Amino acid sequence: MMLSQMMRYTLLIVVISGIAGCSESSVQEIKQWMEDAKKDVKVAVPKLSEPKTFIPYIYSGKDAIDPYDPNKLLIVLARLKDKSSSALKPDQDRRKEPLEAYPLDAMKMVGTLEKPGLQYALLQIDKLVFQAKVGNYVGQNFGMITGIGEASVDIKEIVQDASGDWVERKAKLELQESKK
Repeated sequence: MMLSQMMRYTLLIVVISGIAGCSESSVQEIKQWMEDAKKDVKVAVPKLSEPKTFIPYIYSGKDAIDPYDPNKLLIVLARLKDKSSSALKPDQDRRKEPLEAYPLDAMKMVGTLEKPGLQYALLQIDKLVFQAKVGNYVGQNFGMITGIGEASVDIKEIVQDASGDWVERKAKLELQESKK
């Protein structure tokens, strides 16, 4: 048993010596090749151009509007408002009604209610049911109820288009079938 272990160590030493001998000649060849390659290569670094001279901008607050002034936007909007040709505008000063706090897509028409001389639409938002009549405001786009039928509520909204002009848009809430 001692002999086989001794043979293993001897074999291991021979293999390591062989590998070390081979690697030494390979390293010399690589070093020689690197030196030859360095002699043949000529490095050419282009000269950098001069940096551009910085010319600071002198801001004169007396002659122009301050670009960081929050009132600048208000001034531009006021000019656009004056140029607007549309006579249609929502009444911004009136008191908001409760149904104007919710968007139209959150409302469902669940029925109608008739009292002498008046017809009400029953509009459900979450689990609350509201009564609304013609002339009431609904939705978040200045919507006004213009008509109430058995199966729908007609609404006229006033919204701004891309140019900032106010335009009228029609919407409708239809009676929702109960799910059983």
